[in-house]
Amino acid sequence: MRKLGLIGGLSWISTARYYEIINRAIHRAKGGFHSAPLLIESLNFADVGRSVTQEDWDGVAQRLVGSARRLEQAGAESLMICANSMHRVYDEVQAAVDVPIIHIAEVVGAQMAADHVEKAALIGTRNVMMEKFYRQRLVGHGVSLLPPDMELADRIDQMVYEELTLGKIGRESERFMKSELTDIAKEDVQAAVLACTELELVVDVKANVLPIYDCTSIHAMAGVDFILGQ
Repeated sequence: MRKLGLIGGLSWISTARYYEIINRAIHRAKGGFHSAPLLIESLNFADVGRSVTQEDWDGVAQRLVGSARRLEQAGAESLMICANSMHRVYDEVQAAVDVPIIHIAEVVGAQMAADHVEKAALIGTRNVMMEKFYRQRLVGHGVSLLPPDMELADRIDQMVYEELTLGKIGRESERFMKSELTDIAKEDVQAAVLACTELELVVDVKANVLPIYDCTSIHAMAGVDFILGQ
């Protein structure tokens, strides 16, 4: 098996989920006492969370570049950034290391293309929903996206940064997301992209009115494929 490096702590809540998904999948594939050969650097989310200005994002890029280099030096043969929003600085981080970094939107877009999904709603924090860095990757796989919903983006930002990244799971947030997804299902779309690694905490991915592409699970499974050499 090949060694995978995870840049985590973005937040630790979702990083724990990556660790669980990857190890369960490796155990299913290999059996016995097998688990995943992983290197994890868990960053302090307080140093990078809620970045707004370009100066903020320049600081994020520096921190993630440092993390990526340390994981590469420690023997990681590929890397993953365990957060959707932090892929805003993906290009800078990838340019700083020689090992490949598995891009979350690329593997999600590839899965959607394989499933012949052409129209979808993108749901995530403000920068994921509003900026081009993420949307363009999905569009590159032939997926047409609904226009971004500012009100929804603001509500998700509040939910993520005031609740989910702190490990708080509220019934009101669960009801809100269920209502939003029910409304989105009435639009001319085939699926919804859950592009926030914490949102699965308040969304029942497998029991919904609309097919849900959970980026956390899809990304983690791409890591499993790399480990297994698939």
